[in-house]
Amino acid sequence: MDVDNLIEMANRIGEFFDSMPDRAEAVDSIAEHIRRFWEPRMRLAILGALDDPQASATMEPIVLEALNLHRADLTPKTATA
Repeated sequence: MDVDNLIEMANRIGEFFDSMPDRAEAVDSIAEHIRRFWEPRMRLAILGALDDPQASATMEPIVLEALNLHRADLTPKTATA
């Protein structure tokens, strides 16, 4: 799984939702989009990148906020069992 590509995709999603006037709604929408449309392996990979300072430094601030705030919801259920 190419984490750099996932970060680039997440940043594009973040840029789209960042135009919303309500920041909290934008953050929630980013997380919901990733939860609904990304397969579990993709979500695990990007969540793992949060723990890598070099990788997370390339994430847009709104994406970092969404991933950190919704980390539990984005973690695939099989990963927590």
